[in-house]
Amino acid sequence: MERLAERKRLFNEHGERDWGKRRIIGGNPTNIMELTNVKYEWAQKLSDIMLRNFWIPEEVPLLDDAKQYLELTADEQWAYDRMLSFVIFMDSILTVSMPNLINYVTAPEINMCLSIHNFHEALHSKSYGYVLESVVPAERRQYIYDLWREDRQLLERNRYIANTFQLFADNPTDEHFVRACMAQYVLEGIYFYSGFAFFYALARMGKMKGTATEIQFINRDEITHVAVFQNILNGLRQERPQLFTPQLDADLRAMIRQAAEHEMAWAAYCVGNRIQGLSGEVLQGYVKHLADQRARALGFEPLYGNHPNPIKWVESFSNLNQTKADFFETRVTNYAKSTNIDLDDL
Repeated sequence: MERLAERKRLFNEHGERDWGKRRIIGGNPTNIMELTNVKYEWAQKLSDIMLRNFWIPEEVPLLDDAKQYLELTADEQWAYDRMLSFVIFMDSILTVSMPNLINYVTAPEINMCLSIHNFHEALHSKSYGYVLESVVPAERRQYIYDLWREDRQLLERNRYIANTFQLFADNPTDEHFVRACMAQYVLEGIYFYSGFAFFYALARMGKMKGTATEIQFINRDEITHVAVFQNILNGLRQERPQLFTPQLDADLRAMIRQAAEHEMAWAAYCVGNRIQGLSGEVLQGYVKHLADQRARALGFEPLYGNHPNPIKWVESFSNLNQTKADFFETRVTNYAKSTNIDLDDL
């Protein structure tokens, strides 16, 4: 398997400035951020959206959550701890792995977009630290960080995700780059979402509203991140069609299915039928709906027959830019300036 060209130099004085010769990977860039004449307009637009969506974790009040955490049922607290531990891991691994992808991306506007994306991942990690410090008793915080050491289900999920990114880090071929992008896509587009729904379900019952507001901001960011890697994968298919062999396409579609199966098993494990207003069965239907959406966006046949969304109320939480105040009316949360950009078009 042919290796990628060498990692791009920090400054390449012999690089191409011709707009028409820009490539997602395998180009010959100067690495000057020439952004006045971009080739990949979707990257410029998504960068603008992500910058407009700036937010600060510490501006969400969590005092009530700290009191309510101690009042959660045993099942709710058990699930809260595990859902929080898993999202901590996912944003941690994304923060660490993103620079490895950026080192091989040769279009400056996409590099800019991915750099802002990476800032989001670090911001999410900061928000989880803020939730732990503000909500969870001090003696329990390290336990949540270390849950993967004793919870076999959590360890296996973390290991699978990390290994996918490690494959490209250890053997940076073109095909492994595509696989790493797909791993990003399913992570951002499937793996987070049963956790999001769980936190929103608590908030619907009047519990942990501050945590759910933090999750709303993170959810909004993840929607843009899904669009980033959807465009990278579809763009690579146009630029490097020879990469997308029938075998690779089958493997990529299988990655979507594997992500969905993992997320459904996780929902059954963490939620089951023990959380009021939510069930493992409903979450499994929601994951199937998301998996079909993600597959169609990449030109694949849906895996679960265009499964309907069984919890449409989740959209009232995640569609943050459509309201002036958050769902719980605790504070104004829409930092973003108005925009006519439609994420569906991106």
